[in-house]
Formats: sequence, structure tokens, C-alpha cells
Amino acid sequence: MMTFRPGPGRALALRMPMAAMVLVLACGGHAHAQSAPGAVSSPRPAAAGPVAERKDLPSARSVLDRHVEAIGGRAAVLSHSSTYARGTLAMPAAGVSGTLEVFAAKPDKTLLKISLGGVGEVVEGFNGTHGWSVSPMTGPMLLEGRQLEEKRFDAEYNSELRDESRYASIATVDEMEFDGRPCYKLRLVRKTGGEDFEFYDVKTGLKAGGISTRETAMGKVTATAVETDYRRFGKLMHPTTVRSQVGAMQQVITITLIEYDKVPPSVFDMPEEIKALLK
Repeated sequence: MMTFRPGPGRALALRMPMAAMVLVLACGGHAHAQSAPGAVSSPRPAAAGPVAERKDLPSARSVLDRHVEAIGGRAAVLSHSSTYARGTLAMPAAGVSGTLEVFAAKPDKTLLKISLGGVGEVVEGFNGTHGWSVSPMTGPMLLEGRQLEEKRFDAEYNSELRDESRYASIATVDEMEFDGRPCYKLRLVRKTGGEDFEFYDVKTGLKAGGISTRETAMGKVTATAVETDYRRFGKLMHPTTVRSQVGAMQQVITITLIEYDKVPPSVFDMPEEIKALLK
């Protein structure tokens, strides 16, 4: 199984790996996968090269800060130390659906649990040092090299603030249509290597989605995510519907609950089968 982590951010759409989607592909689901109705349609990433911010567009910093204000403000973001989310996951073209839980805590701990009918349970975690996954296809696995580096980057709890110390450059490169709405396109080049593209709604300021590429056990995988149906949970707004596309396979995540500051530290303890791999 290859595992995909689509970009940074405590915004829960971006903390959820594509583990389930890629698991189905690895199981042969791609043989039956066709683009489903409502499939994501969006621009491809531009070729790598120097970042040039267009002078006729708002600065990337102002676009990012406007989004933070729209979801509740910087103070609200920084006021929490952990997040728990629960919801459902479906891959209509593959006939697969199930439940998911996402746990996250400062400064950089994450745990994802996905239970899929006919497939089983997929668990992925990062405890600040080690990243791991356990799935029916592969059993227990430790993340290493590039995969571990990207997992560490993506696990940053407050990363929706897009602290510029984590990036080589951030630029607004275009204004274009994304998911049928005018959006500012931002290019974020990570200091750890690689780049992400993010789209922010011109009208509302809210993040509309992104295009991210991550290293997996089977090579690099690129996914496009569209984030909609923002809803307030406590002090903060989150997208509650996330449609993601890897190749022809579409995944739909629906968030039904988000709670803050209730995640016990023990949640991020490594499973015994993972600990055995470190001996």
C-alpha cells in the first residue's frame, strides 16, 4: 500500500491522508474506477521553476491572512492544543465506504483511523519522531526518508497559519477558476523540498482547495482536493465536505463532528507491532 498525505495544515481536509483511496487502488479498485459525477476538475500544477508573484494580484500573505480571519482569526487558531474529528469516507466508483477519525495535537502529532467495509482498518500516525502505518495490505510499516520528512511537515498543528519560516517562498501566481469559482492561486515552495498549490475564493477569502504531491511507497502521487460546506465548530470554521481526486479515483470525506482540547496524549502511542519494528 502506498500512503498519500495531501499537503499541510490542521484544516482537517489537509490532515487526512489518502490512505484509503490508495489502498483501494492497490487492491485493484482502479480497474473499475471511472470519474464519478461531480469529480474534481482543476488545473494541473505548473512546472517547477522560480516563483514570481504577479504584481496585479494581492500578496500571498494577505490572501493567507484573510483566510485565517474568515475561519475565526489567529487568536482562535492558537487557542487550541488538540483536535478530534469524526466523519465518513466514500469512494463511489470503487463501491467502498466507511468511517474515519482524525486526532491531532501540538506541536506535531497526528493519528488517522479509517475503517472501510470489505477492506478493513487503516491506521496512520506520527508521534513527533516516528511515522507509521498499519493496514490489511501491508501490516505494520515505519515511514522513512522522504515519506517521513513529508509526514513531519504535514503534522504541524498550526500550519494553516502558513508560517513563512517553513517555506522557501510563497507567491500569488494567478487568479483563475477553480471548482467553478474565481480563486487566487498560491504556490508554496517548502524548505524541505517540493511545492503545493492552494486556491482561495476571491469572494469569501476561504480556502477552496489545493493540489499536492507527496512521496509514497509506490512513487509520487498527486491529488486535487476541493473543500466546501464550511461550518463553525466552536471558535473555528472548517470545510465539512472534501472531494479529492487521485487519477480517476474520487474520494469524498464528510465531517460530522469536531472537538477541541480533549485528545489524551496516549492516543499517539505507537502500536506494539510498530514498536517491535524499532527493536
